[in-house]
Amino acid sequence: MQQVRAKKSLGQHFLKDLTVARRIAETITSGPVLEIGPGMGVLTQFLLKNKDIDLTAVELDRESVEYLKEWYPELKLIEGDFLKLNLDEIYKEEKFSIIGNYPYNISSQIFFKVLEYRDRVPVCSGMIQKEVAERIASKPGKKAYGILSVLLQAYYDIEYLFTVDEYVFAPPPKVKSAVIRMTRNNRRCLECDENLFRTVVKTAFNQRRKQMRNSLQQLAGKGNPILEENIFTRRPEQLDVEEFVELTKMIEKCRN
Repeated sequence: MQQVRAKKSLGQHFLKDLTVARRIAETITSGPVLEIGPGMGVLTQFLLKNKDIDLTAVELDRESVEYLKEWYPELKLIEGDFLKLNLDEIYKEEKFSIIGNYPYNISSQIFFKVLEYRDRVPVCSGMIQKEVAERIASKPGKKAYGILSVLLQAYYDIEYLFTVDEYVFAPPPKVKSAVIRMTRNNRRCLECDENLFRTVVKTAFNQRRKQMRNSLQQLAGKGNPILEENIFTRRPEQLDVEEFVELTKMIEKCRN
């Protein structure tokens, strides 16, 4: 059977380096695992060899689905869009890890969906655009630190594992890639209104050059004395997760 044609509309860049594929597969060692976008199965083959993993894959591309059925008939395969998938129907109440060579055009959306299932997803790992990986793993004070950094680090410990060059893909992307692993931390809840927390983080970073007394005044109320507190004189990239929680609690209190 001939190779699957990479489709630009789906953000497909097929990994062809088996060593890299094996290293990605080794980031998850056991349990139920959902692979997103297996393509031609370069990562899938290593996951299937691990008998401690119960693998299911979800693939949107019809051509890839036919290829996978031909070459990996033992694979539990769902044809569909991960972003539209009801994961509760697949895993009921059990925990499951997520892995993939993620389409770069929807990687952020994938991680936001992982956050929705954070108490069921102990590990999420895989390959994404290097710039996005650096953003996710970035610490406060760095230029890359932003919305994704704070929201994901609130619930996951992030490891930037290694960088991947362009030439190991077909077709090669125009950017470098990177492999990360996110492991669920011990934080069960944020001790603040989590919807407001997300709003505060997004509002602050959408005007990241401003002090937060300016970017957050609509949330706190214009002229509110709370805006004179020292934390509001800082810029968003200077605050860690705990400080964003405290900031949210202060805004929550004055709103109530």
